[in-house]
Amino acid sequence: MTDKLSVAIAAGGTAGHVNPALALAEELDARGHTVRFFGETRRLEGKLVPQAGFDFFPVHVTGFDRARPWTLATALAHLAHEERRLASAFRSDPELRPDVAVGFGAYVELPLMRAAARLKIPVVLHEQNSVPGLANKQSAKSASLIAIAQPAVRAVFEKHAGAATKIEFTGNPVRRSVLAGDRARGRASVGVPADATMLLVFGGSLGAHHINQRMCELKEQLLARPDVYVVHSTGADDFEATRDALALTDAERERYRVQPYIEDMGDMLAAADLVLSRSGASSVAEIAALAVPSVLVPYPLATADHQTTNARLLVDAGAAIMCPDAQIDEDAFAAQLLGLLDDPAAREHMREAARGLAQDKAAAHLADAIEGLRV
Repeated sequence: MTDKLSVAIAAGGTAGHVNPALALAEELDARGHTVRFFGETRRLEGKLVPQAGFDFFPVHVTGFDRARPWTLATALAHLAHEERRLASAFRSDPELRPDVAVGFGAYVELPLMRAAARLKIPVVLHEQNSVPGLANKQSAKSASLIAIAQPAVRAVFEKHAGAATKIEFTGNPVRRSVLAGDRARGRASVGVPADATMLLVFGGSLGAHHINQRMCELKEQLLARPDVYVVHSTGADDFEATRDALALTDAERERYRVQPYIEDMGDMLAAADLVLSRSGASSVAEIAALAVPSVLVPYPLATADHQTTNARLLVDAGAAIMCPDAQIDEDAFAAQLLGLLDDPAAREHMREAARGLAQDKAAAHLADAIEGLRV
């Protein structure tokens, strides 16, 4: 049996980094391991981690802005200071010193990864995207294990990893609150009958506007299908403009619900028969984990077009279809979307393909790999 571990996790800045880290923490905690987070109190992790009930050790770093080269000196000074502070704390306090240090790709991971490497503590990296961030590339050489959520990123890490580094595909961990999504509960919360066909639309924090515009244009065709219900999350910034453009009548509001954001993504994904969304790493992971058929429209301004590569994970498995953003105004896109709503057999085939990816087991796979470092 694997010894109980003390695991230090650094993840910060965005939900795309923090939520997979919390999903891993939940899995490790359930196995009896001790988990402590390291991050910035003033950023998202400083809120979400304490809310989730995990210990939080403050770290202060500043990023380097390429547009302001003079910020490099300050960034390096803060990084060096925090690395020394953590290394000293780990040497002096056996209770604080971890058995394994795990980084999820944000700049805030660097002090922990470097302090751990200095003290010969095993380093694990997790990369959610198909294009790795600078922090993970910088930390790769000292890593014992690099866990990836996208097969395409393996080749990049092979160039940066150390000779003894193991690269393993684990998938992108999804929080238990999402995995616990319930179809009946989700439908009841938005007034969708059990036997209706539900389309869930969301665009993520960036780049939803074009999808929102296209949905306004497709409203009549969607509602012409009496069994179709739409739940459309616009993003907070675009809510009022989209609501006004839809101009829903009282009768249409019975089957078309427009809202700024989704409060319980697990329930909404479980309730959906088809998803239309961008293909950020977290969205792809959650769609796959709940095994929902999807139409993916990658955000065209994403770094190195990584959302297109993210989408490939589902498309190549037969669990999704993908349409470039520049083509969603064409008739072919409408035909694909409406065709899937009209074809339950095709959707079921896609659902089975998504289940085959076992994305709902990603947190367990990553925890297994971390435990394996001590076997």
